Amino acid sequence: MTSSPLTGADIREAVAAERRELADVLAGLTAQSWNTPTLCAGWRVREVVAHMTMPLRYSTVRFVAEVLRSGGKFNRMADRCARRDAATAPGELLAALKDNAAYPWKPPGGGFEGALTHDVIHGLDFTVPLGHARRVPEERLRIVLQTITKPSTLKHFGVDLAGIELHADDIDWSFGSGARMSGAAQDLALVLCGRNLPDRHLQGGPGTRFTNS
Repeated sequence: MTSSPLTGADIREAVAAERRELADVLAGLTAQSWNTPTLCAGWRVREVVAHMTMPLRYSTVRFVAEVLRSGGKFNRMADRCARRDAATAPGELLAALKDNAAYPWKPPGGGFEGALTHDVIHGLDFTVPLGHARRVPEERLRIVLQTITKPSTLKHFGVDLAGIELHADDIDWSFGSGARMSGAAQDLALVLCGRNLPDRHLQGGPGTRFTNS
């Protein structure tokens, strides 16, 4: 017996649940922990949360204005705004995430699956370096894995997986072919998104190191 396909409403609820759970993690952090470096190069926890909440805090007009101010370069705008907004009090950033858990933001062309992927990956960007034991629920993680293995997404992150099979050791999932690199599914999702993980998180593979994107 197969499960019914997830509806848009199901995925929206998954997004809201992910934001609420990440807010609970952040609520338990010390002031010093907000300055912990993350898997996003050059960003601490506070920059990552500022970036995660940017779509929840900015109007469309302000977003467009910020992009134009950065010469039309989204990545440049995202970095500039994250570093600037990181000066916001942690409590305000936390409230922006928690109070807008159900906000129906979708990245351009990404749908609610893209919104879930955005929150899951950036949540892992700070929970992994913090050594937090949180595991992304399998149902949400499978949506993310399906999203980030699309050819367009793989091209965006530019990770070279030629000759490598990613094999999850906690759920029934694999991707690619070749030398096996195994680990928890959520860690493999980070690999697909170009994050460098501590060696203890992965086993096997040809010793490839990845570049953050």
